Amino acid sequence: MTFSTVDITADKDGGKSRDKKWPWFGAPLYAAAAFALFYAAVLPSFHSYPKMLYVSEEAQHPDEFIGERAMRQLAEYSAIGNKMSGSINNEVHVVDFLLREIQKIIDEARTDLYDIEVDKQYASGGFYLWDMTIAYRNLSNVVVKISQKSSTNDNYLLVNSHYDSEVGTPAAGDDGVMVVVMLETLRVISRSEKPLIHPVVFLFNGAEEACMLGSHGFITEHKWAKNCKALVNLDSTGAGGREVLFQTGPNHPWLAKYYHQNVPHPYAQTLAEELFQNNFIPSDTDFRVFRDYGGVPGLDMASVMNGYVYHTKFDNFRNVERGTYQSTGENVLPLVWALANAPELDDTAAHEKGHTVYFDFMGWFMLTYTESVSIAINWVVSVAAFVCIGTSVWIMTLDNSSDAPKAVIMRFGIIFLVQAGTFFVACGLTILVAVFMQGVGLAESWFYGKWMAFGLYFCTLYFAFGLLPSIYIGLTKRKTNMKLDQTIMCFMHAHCILLALLCIILTSMGIRSSYFFMVAIFFYAISVLVQIVLKLTLKKSYFVTVHLLCQILPFCFYTYICYATLVTFVPMQGRDGPDSSPDIMVSVFVIATGINYAGFVIPIMHKFRKPKIIFSSFGVLTIIFIIMAATSAGFPFVKEVAPQRYYVLHTLRTFHNLDGTTKQDSGFYIQPVDTRIHELDDTTFKNVEPASWTAATCAAEPFCGLPLYSGRWVDWKDSALWIYSSPPVLPIDIELTQVSKESLPNNKVRFEYSLKSSDRVMMYIAPFDNVRVTDWSFDRTPLDEGHTPPYLIYYIYSLMEEPFNFWVELEHEESNTNGPYFKLVVSEHFEYHPEHYTEDYKEFLATFPDWTYTTDWFSALESWVV
Repeated sequence: MTFSTVDITADKDGGKSRDKKWPWFGAPLYAAAAFALFYAAVLPSFHSYPKMLYVSEEAQHPDEFIGERAMRQLAEYSAIGNKMSGSINNEVHVVDFLLREIQKIIDEARTDLYDIEVDKQYASGGFYLWDMTIAYRNLSNVVVKISQKSSTNDNYLLVNSHYDSEVGTPAAGDDGVMVVVMLETLRVISRSEKPLIHPVVFLFNGAEEACMLGSHGFITEHKWAKNCKALVNLDSTGAGGREVLFQTGPNHPWLAKYYHQNVPHPYAQTLAEELFQNNFIPSDTDFRVFRDYGGVPGLDMASVMNGYVYHTKFDNFRNVERGTYQSTGENVLPLVWALANAPELDDTAAHEKGHTVYFDFMGWFMLTYTESVSIAINWVVSVAAFVCIGTSVWIMTLDNSSDAPKAVIMRFGIIFLVQAGTFFVACGLTILVAVFMQGVGLAESWFYGKWMAFGLYFCTLYFAFGLLPSIYIGLTKRKTNMKLDQTIMCFMHAHCILLALLCIILTSMGIRSSYFFMVAIFFYAISVLVQIVLKLTLKKSYFVTVHLLCQILPFCFYTYICYATLVTFVPMQGRDGPDSSPDIMVSVFVIATGINYAGFVIPIMHKFRKPKIIFSSFGVLTIIFIIMAATSAGFPFVKEVAPQRYYVLHTLRTFHNLDGTTKQDSGFYIQPVDTRIHELDDTTFKNVEPASWTAATCAAEPFCGLPLYSGRWVDWKDSALWIYSSPPVLPIDIELTQVSKESLPNNKVRFEYSLKSSDRVMMYIAPFDNVRVTDWSFDRTPLDEGHTPPYLIYYIYSLMEEPFNFWVELEHEESNTNGPYFKLVVSEHFEYHPEHYTEDYKEFLATFPDWTYTTDWFSALESWVV
């Protein structure tokens, strides 16, 4: 194959001169070269890890992170098993493990250089989060402060991770890896002679999974909290792998600068930050609590590989990426050291200067600049692209082999309209395929086999991007003297203009992720500039060669981001809720990345013969993949590797009526967290109650009379399933005692209660018509902000026997002195007591196929009319 630009020959009809096209079979080779570049450059970059350092090599690597030691510690941590807040494993065994490892560090530390203080905190408090009012008591944290004896600075750096877990998981990845990374970081610092101007507080918090209560207890109560001026938060949404920086600040660009300067294996994207902060990620981190309740700016980092095991029993030591320890450690250690010596820590308010734009290039290097600089760059690059494109079109008008200048400009204008139409048709068609896949019940066929996304969405995008311009070129080729290269170039010019307009619009809207389009514009403008110079100096442009060389880096950049996005977000779509639109989400990600290179890479295929057949083949591939999605090849769930998730609660419900009568029933409350729930209709769910049952119970009881467990479940309740069964065996019954009822002035009444229950409770308070809750003993946020009842209250405690006392004050109409005033619902949850499962419950759980995963526990719900 040759990349010569112009070869003029007479066509068979004796008409106008034509560019000679390349053989059709070169198109597959061209596509294969693109795939080869992806597999040779992009994938190795993403999965690259540094060589692990071993304990035996420690003497040769002073002041360096020893990955093997962290790995050994994680094996011991993971072996403890499940570590839910309040459990013996969490409150005793993990705490003992941490205190033992910390004591080893102290025993080997340079006590002549450092003071190391250890504090075991038990925190109590309350706040409002995720549509829930939260109260907690006696939850544990382990806190370590290291300070250099020569320093009297009282401004601290805070480093945080959590050692608790979700239901049923040993939590090796989330967040055991970060716990052992912190231990090894502390150990290396404690033995080093390097300066440590500011003390560092290492917070091992014991209640992140329980609505981030450990971090709240620390930042609102601990004696060192007010001195913490910046934060490094370490979390996970997978089983190790490279950790991504996905939140900074806010409004402290110096933090990203230190990350840029000191992290040897960068993986950071402002795009990820804005997606996270706009709720595209179904998770949250302690970063929110430190920011909102302590005003502490920081860096939020999380490992993201193998998100399929997140919050499952498969999040074990064996499934953690082996390269995680050294890679994460080599990033965290120098970052902590640099921030601990940062002068900005002494007056962070003085450096609160707006947002930051940051992104890495395939992990090779990183770019960081302020939002104001970003705005300037985006505008300059976009305007420069306009100038380069205008100059290029002007040169075309001077080409003697082309049409008259007016005809060239008019043709370029038409091409721009065609490309704009192509742009919108390609995006719309790709989303339409996603809507179709969800509509016919074939959603998430890419969930395990990510390659399915290529056939369904990438091929659709390529099909539209190529076929429409090809039709236009075919219809007009005998009506113009413009060379084929120039026509192709005009389509690329038009696409660049569209991206530049998009970049300018997003920049004007204050969206920092507009840099994402700026990169494509920049490299294309460079290629056009080089072609202009070559044309003016050598009288040749070498269009294809120059263009493709300039597209290598942006192609790698965007396919790298696309792969990283799919690796991160695809597993999340399996737990984003039954009302989510996972295929639309994935198709939008494909569009967002694909349009930045497709409009510059696909048009080259017009150089080959039979382009319509070439582009139609992408459409054929889309149809083939749709058919495959309906077969076993497209079944999204795989045993232990990529399972479908359900919450399953064995529940006893008791309803106390106003007349003193009681109604009781029991059953299995199934809450799907995935959209593709019809798979079990004929098997596990064959005895499920009809939708009318859900509608009736939702009309009669607050939150449908179901033992919801989080604010997210409120949004999911309409998809809840119920199967009647024998009752669970409860180790602790709900004991709610009305301590007092007091009539107050202004038609108010106050009720005081005492509650004994399991360590996790959800309460619903639903005032009747013309009754209003005016005060209570919980956080007042929903009352002060006028939230609509019913109110959802979450209560958790650890290792306590004392009852929970609370009170509620209501205002009623004067005619309603005797009530009733409200419904009070209490549901208790037993999340780590599988020894109490009944045989009926075990048999029901066994009916779920091996490609599903159940997060299961048992609960009780009682409702009173007060």
